[in-house]
Amino acid sequence: MRHFHFGRNGHEHDHGWHAVRHGFFGGGPEGPRGRGRGGERRRMFEGGELRLVLLKLIEEQPRHGYDLIREIENRSGGAYAPSPGVVYPTMTLLLDMGLAEEEASEGPRKLLAITEAGRQHLAERAEEVKVAMARLEALAKVSERTDAAPVRRAMQNLKAALQDRLSQDGVSRETQLEVARILDEAASKIERI
Repeated sequence: MRHFHFGRNGHEHDHGWHAVRHGFFGGGPEGPRGRGRGGERRRMFEGGELRLVLLKLIEEQPRHGYDLIREIENRSGGAYAPSPGVVYPTMTLLLDMGLAEEEASEGPRKLLAITEAGRQHLAERAEEVKVAMARLEALAKVSERTDAAPVRRAMQNLKAALQDRLSQDGVSRETQLEVARILDEAASKIERI
């Protein structure tokens, strides 16, 4: 009996980025939770890329679902972790495709191990694997560059000030425009640093 049937469908697509960090990656258009045009959530991996990433990780060593999620989180510098609702159906797909097999382990969790067919699958798609893994490394570099505690603190302070001021009764259009002017001026100054 398989233990990987989580989520409502068997799709392997990663339906949106699940940010595990707040602050810098909290919701800007370039962060993991950002939305593209039309409100569409951006995807970390397209098509079968998540399948290849999971397969690559279990090629390194047998892993269970939680390990896979944490390993992807670690390799992205803590900026991204796929949801269990995406990872577990993809694990089931790997089993169904014969690319992975369950391996007995101590404890209730079943380990997923790569099969010979899985190794061949990775070899045939080596370039796709390289691109997908590089995307995680690039995200880790962005996370490292933007992980500035003083900036996160200042952003939270700004958010609180905006919510406090703009939620007051009787905020005039002039006040809203002045707030927007101040924010635009700050953005312009930051760009010139």
